[in-house]
Order: sequence, then C-alpha cells, then structure tokens
Amino acid sequence: MDPPKTRRVSVFSERAKPKPPAPYLRFEDISAAAFRIQGGIQKTPCTYSRISKQLGMEIYLKKEHLHYTGSVKERGVMYLLTSLTQEQQRKGVIVATDCNFSMAVAHHGVELKIPVFVITPSCCSSPRLRVYRDYGAMVISYGNTAQDSRSHARQLAKENGYLYLEEDESAAYLAGLGTVGMEIYEQVPKLDAVVVPAAGQYGLLAGTAAAIKHLNAEILVIGVEADGFPLLLQSLKTDSPVADMDSRPNNKLYGDLMENSLGVNTFRLAKTLVDKVVSVSEEDSLVAMLRFQEFERSTVDTEGAMGLAAILAGQLPDLKGKKVAVVVSSANMELELVRQCVDRALVLDKRVSKFSVQLGDSPGDMAKLLDLLSRENVRLLDVCHQRHSDKSELFKTKVECVVETRDKTQSAQLHKTLCERYPSLCWLDR
Repeated sequence: MDPPKTRRVSVFSERAKPKPPAPYLRFEDISAAAFRIQGGIQKTPCTYSRISKQLGMEIYLKKEHLHYTGSVKERGVMYLLTSLTQEQQRKGVIVATDCNFSMAVAHHGVELKIPVFVITPSCCSSPRLRVYRDYGAMVISYGNTAQDSRSHARQLAKENGYLYLEEDESAAYLAGLGTVGMEIYEQVPKLDAVVVPAAGQYGLLAGTAAAIKHLNAEILVIGVEADGFPLLLQSLKTDSPVADMDSRPNNKLYGDLMENSLGVNTFRLAKTLVDKVVSVSEEDSLVAMLRFQEFERSTVDTEGAMGLAAILAGQLPDLKGKKVAVVVSSANMELELVRQCVDRALVLDKRVSKFSVQLGDSPGDMAKLLDLLSRENVRLLDVCHQRHSDKSELFKTKVECVVETRDKTQSAQLHKTLCERYPSLCWLDR
C-alpha cells in the first residue's frame, strides 16, 4: 500500500475522532460545595473500627448516618437548595417520595426559610409523616401509590410555581455528595481504598470517586450494589446505562434504591473513575447490620451496611492488610423493621436456631431436655409442647425449641449433644 496514502488515512482518522467529553463534575465544583455547606452540614467522623483486626485490615468508618436526618444525602440537598435562585427559594419546593432525599429537603429547606411541601401516598407510615411535620414541612397525603403522589406534586408545582425536586444527577447535587470524598482524604492519611454504597445512591459513588481520584489517583474506589438490583454492574457489561431491571429487591429493606435510576452522566463518571463494583446479598447486608450493632454500637440500615457487607462476605480479598475507608451512608429504618432484621441476622449468623425432638410421655422428660440446655449454657427463647400433633408417635410428645447460642461453635456443639441424646432431632430453619 502506498505509504503517503496510509499516512493521510491515519491523520484523517485521528482528526475525525471526537474529543473526549469534559468531566461532568469538576473538583472545583466539589470544593465550592464544601465551602458553601460547611455552616449547615456537620463534618462527620471517620473512625477506626473495632472489627478491623477480625477482618485483617484497617477499616475506618465514615459515619454519614450521623447527619440530622440520618443520611448522606443532606450534603447534596444542602448545596442544591442554596444554589437555587432567590425567586425559587421564595416560592418554595415540592417533593413526592418518602425517602432520604425528601427528608433532607424537608429539613434543610425549612432551615433555609424555603417553603417545603411533601406529597405522600396514603400508605406512608405515621412515624414518617410525623418526621416531616416535625421538620416543619407541609405534608399532603394524596393517592394510593407513589406514582399518584408524583403526578399530584407536578400538577401543584405547575399551578403554584413551586419547584418540583427529585433526586437526579445535577451538578450541584453530585458536588455536594462529593464532599464526602474530600473529608475522607483529609481524615485518613495514607489511604489505600474507599468502599462506597451504590444502591440508590449512584451520585454518592460518582461524587466521592471524583473527589478521591483528583486528590490521589492511586486510591481505589469500590462501589457496592444489591444483588437484586445491580444496575451499575449490568450497565458496565453493556457499556450503557440501564434504566431499569426485571428483578426487584426487598422494597422494605431498600426503599431508596427503588426510587432511583442510573443516569447517563453518573454512569460516565462511575465508568471512568470507579475501579471495581461488587454486589452483596440481602443476607450479607443483614449480617453486616448485626456487626455494626455489636462492634460499633450503632444501628444502621441495609444500605448503610452494604460497604461493610462486601468485606464481610469476602468480596474484596485484595484489601487484606490495607487501610480502607467505608462510607456508612444512612440509618433510616423504622424500629419494628430493625427488630425483624436483627432477628433474621441472628438466624443467618447461626446464633438463633430452632429444633424439634420427640419426648417420652413420662414425668420429667421435659425437665431433662431443659436441664441439658442449661448445662450447655444455651438461652431458651421459646418452647412449644405439642401433645396432640398428628406427626407424633403414640405416647410421644413433640417439642419445638428456639434457642440462642454465643456463636457458630457453640451452636455446632449443641447440635452434636442433642443428636447423641435424641435420635429424633430435627434441626429447623426459622
């Protein structure tokens, strides 16, 4: 082939290539956000975790759940609201989803003297409604679904000049969230990696990555998603942001996740700046919640526990011996659900177990079983004595017990002892 012709084609190809797009989120934007919000947002602690030695790495927890509304989203919301024009602030804003974003808008909007209207469906719980009202927002119940509330909110915004807000990937919102990365870099010297929840909070992952990579490109940024809704992982596979998925996670455990999607700009930032993305199961997150209560004396929700869940589940073995910051993004779970999650986590952790045995009908047989449990130093949580069960042998009684052990080792020892004493033992899942 003619060499000059080859050169001409090569030069033409180079010129035809479009210039790479400018960064959607500049570090200067994040710095400006940090300066603007410092008077209204606390600088949360990033402290060494007691669980570090058990996991073989130095873990520092960035405790974003300590914000007034219990969520990191206050950062983005605060900067977003202060970036509005005076006219928009005077007329007010309106939100229509019961989520961390809406709670942050209600709190900081009122603090900034901005009228805030929250439209919720009739199924919204009374405690959550009370929170919005305590913040000072005007709460309106409308419709049976979140879609009904959103439609009504848009109509009210159009008729009255309110600004309808929903969590998106605006530059102001992402810049506010990115201040987390700036603080982590200041608080933890010689950092090796940052683990960030991505479920329903892709802006947090993108903003944190933008800050961290600007300050030190060698620090790894790792995102964590829920197994049931891995939007970012799927998007990276197809090289295009996936808007939705057929699978759905537990709505009660991942409420904020259901309200968000992965935008084009957020995807571009994550693809460029995030080093690795992993997913964790619902069970992993529940056990991580339990570890937070045991080692940190903190109650967080499943989204807030996802970063630690990835480490506990063995998803990030390369971090062994490293200095790692884990973002604890939120702690907004109602008390009854927290209790259910802890109960389930104890079962998953092999510390609460249920079994059944067949006892004779003689006096003292039940006492012997209870004595055995006492000698094994096992706590009896519940017992059911079924004399008339159709599955019991004649002159036999079926007894079901729920017991709590210290750990998996004691649970295994109890199982062995019961098997030796009662051939009819049936170990049950709760």
